[in-house]
Amino acid sequence: MTDLLTRLTEMLDDLDADVDETIDLADEIAASGDAGLLPRLQAELDRALTDRNAYARELLGGVLAAIGGPDALPALIRASAVDLGDDQDGLAAEIVDLVQADPNSAAAVLRPLTEDDDLSVANRAEWALRFVP
Repeated sequence: MTDLLTRLTEMLDDLDADVDETIDLADEIAASGDAGLLPRLQAELDRALTDRNAYARELLGGVLAAIGGPDALPALIRASAVDLGDDQDGLAAEIVDLVQADPNSAAAVLRPLTEDDDLSVANRAEWALRFVP
C-alpha cells in the first residue's frame, strides 16, 4: 500500500495529473483501512501545509480521516487552522462527519484542543465541537 501512497503524493505534486485518477487513488488508499499508513499520511499532510498545497491537504485529510477515525481529529483540526486561501469545504466535511459518527470519542479529543496555545487551532476545535449532537 505504501507504493500507492507514494504514487498519490507524486500525483498531488503534479499539476498535470488527472484529477479523477488522483481522487480514485485516494479513495482506494482510504478504503484499505491500513493504519500502518497513518504516520506517513500525517507527514505528507504536514508537507502539504508547508508547501501551501490546499488540494493535497483536502485529499490527504480525507484519507487520514477514513483510516484514522476520530483519533485523526487533532491532525485535521491543526491542518484546518492553517489558512491556505481555500474554502476547506472537503476538509470541513471530513471533520464534521467524524464528529457526528462518534460524538463521544470526538469530544474527548477535541476538548483539549480548545485550550491550545494556537488560537486558530482552539477556534477550529470549538467550531468542530458544535457538531457534537
